[in-house]
Amino acid sequence: MLSILTINVQAAAPARAQRVLTWLLARDDDVIILTETTNGPGTRHLLTELGAAGLTVTHQPAPDGDRGCAIATRVPSRPAPHLTAGISLPGRAPAITLDTEPAVTVLGLYVPSSDRAPTKVAKKRAFLTTVQNTLATMSAAHRAHLVVGGDYNVISRDHHPRYSGFLTFEYEFLDTLSDLGLADIHQSLHPDVQAHSWFGRSGNGYRFDYLHAGPGLQPQLSAAAYLHQPRLDGLTDHAAHAVNIDVRVRVRCGAVSATQSLF
Repeated sequence: MLSILTINVQAAAPARAQRVLTWLLARDDDVIILTETTNGPGTRHLLTELGAAGLTVTHQPAPDGDRGCAIATRVPSRPAPHLTAGISLPGRAPAITLDTEPAVTVLGLYVPSSDRAPTKVAKKRAFLTTVQNTLATMSAAHRAHLVVGGDYNVISRDHHPRYSGFLTFEYEFLDTLSDLGLADIHQSLHPDVQAHSWFGRSGNGYRFDYLHAGPGLQPQLSAAAYLHQPRLDGLTDHAAHAVNIDVRVRVRCGAVSATQSLF
């Protein structure tokens, strides 16, 4: 069983990063996608200590200090640079291929946020466009065993509650993933549930954090959940999102236990 978790660490400073680390190490996930990482001491502490615990960390800090994404894994893996070469902000899109049966490629994403300032809209549009182009040019065989996940900073067209202010290209990102055969794992397993992973100051819920799987993995999807305890405990302002996929993991490094529960 392959367990994958994505969590936005909200640019954690060292003290909060330590709390996030403690929570993550207690869970024993096979793959952890960390979004809203930084070049600062909090992210450095978190990634260094994950490495010290036996996980392999993939992270490309941006030279300009832009926030990014990292992947930490207990499963032996190799880099997949062909997936990031054409993406406008590669520090926000790490990719690895896992030594599983079948081999699973994981693409982490931290999509830029946008407050409708023209420069931010352009940055977000360029990133989403280059991610979509990268996925579209992959062979169907490669995309079959692909997992994409992270903080997309978009919502679906049928999100409840409905919100105005999202632009057409933002809705089109989730449409494109579906058109390419990548299934929203939580929606596939819980089609009647509107999940939320982030809440605004007024208490309105948004679903920003996702995990998608290619067609070759979809029959093996076995569990998906949003975990709100890190948010409620003040570790971050996002819920974590965890899934289980029934593929064989040959070797685990730094594992606490042989099995992993979403809860």
